[in-house]
Amino acid sequence: MSSTPLVRPARKARGSRLGELADATPDSRNRVVDFLRAAAILVVVLGHWTVAAVYVDEGGDLPVLHRADLLELATWTHPLTWVVQVMPVFFLVGGYSNALSWRSAAARGTTYGGWLRGRLRRLTIPVLPLMVFWAVVAPVAHALGASGETLRIASRASLVPTWFLAAYVVVVSVAPLTLRLWERWGWATVGAGLALGGLVDFVSIGNDLFLLGFVNYLVVWAAVHQLGYAWLDGDLASTGRRLLLALVGLVGLLLLVRVGPYGVSMVGVGGHGVNNAYPTRVTLGFLGILQAGAVLALEPALARLTARRRVWMATILVNSRIMTVYLWHLTALGIVVAVSLALDGAGLREEPLTSTWWLTRPVWFAVLGSVTAVFVLLLGRFERVPGDDRPAPPALLPLLSMAATCAALGLLADWGIAADDGTVRWYLPLVPVLGAMVFGVLRPPLRR
Repeated sequence: MSSTPLVRPARKARGSRLGELADATPDSRNRVVDFLRAAAILVVVLGHWTVAAVYVDEGGDLPVLHRADLLELATWTHPLTWVVQVMPVFFLVGGYSNALSWRSAAARGTTYGGWLRGRLRRLTIPVLPLMVFWAVVAPVAHALGASGETLRIASRASLVPTWFLAAYVVVVSVAPLTLRLWERWGWATVGAGLALGGLVDFVSIGNDLFLLGFVNYLVVWAAVHQLGYAWLDGDLASTGRRLLLALVGLVGLLLLVRVGPYGVSMVGVGGHGVNNAYPTRVTLGFLGILQAGAVLALEPALARLTARRRVWMATILVNSRIMTVYLWHLTALGIVVAVSLALDGAGLREEPLTSTWWLTRPVWFAVLGSVTAVFVLLLGRFERVPGDDRPAPPALLPLLSMAATCAALGLLADWGIAADDGTVRWYLPLVPVLGAMVFGVLRPPLRR
């Protein structure tokens, strides 16, 4: 009996560990929260890999790379984004989880500073390897002859996921305040958030004040985050209420895209009305209401599904490496494209939307999934953030770390790592790293 664990140790250990975690799950845990988070990340990854319709054709002696945005090529895909734009689902489950976390911490006497530092450790430590990667790779590639334009395009494409992380971290940082507002004012806080988001859009769009629209990264997503509080506190307990919520979201969304200036696509695309995602517009708030009502109406069925041991084990597995998958799946795409170009465009010869292109998508996903899996194996350990027994810091310190991290992530997602003149901003990815070190999110020294 003692020799049994020696057979296929890695596989056995992993499967055994997942099984132990699945069997140890308390009955009080809402498994649907974890399932929705895991399912949403898979939708995001497959969506990004599909929309970025890259291909090559001949251009002289070398193959020429083209990036054809699927949403620009096929407008029939725009209504589908009402289903595949699942960022609102993350804020829904985030509201549920963050309310539980803060109430538990407050009951233990944990201060806001201590709680926020813990949340930042979980959310920002996994992103630091990606920052170091670009801080090293970009200047080295530039020195070896890569143009600033190439680096800008590559880094922007790879770092697109950081815009959502920045918005989410900001919303998490104000969760204790928004939870208190919910506990006092209830659904009025959701309505007020959407009304304020609409006002921001009205002034921003009507007066061509583009930067003002970025206020809605907090306002609109915080309103969707409130729906998680409603779910947790039982204010959406009945199926009737959930379907009514979905109906309100659907009607509001239809009015905004039919009567208002907004595009149909809930994923950013130019030339088809106001871009709903860059910056965040109030349309995504109503999409959040629609999706929250719809997925919660399915909660009883999803609860039965996640009660199955294999499904729950898969859910645990995805959630245990969810940040690594999210942060590295587009870098994996960039690596695959680079290898293809080195092999004379192998695998990227089919133009998007052709029948052959569609038929080869499963192979495309399999290749990208394999490369992403390598990153998960190498870097997934950064998601195993150890506990922190240090005294709670003043609230200002984690707030400053949050500000530094979110500012740098937002700029990287927007600008990329290289300027138009070819200057490599190698220092920008180091801002989150330094912010985490200086303001105490990282423990000195960093422990495994």
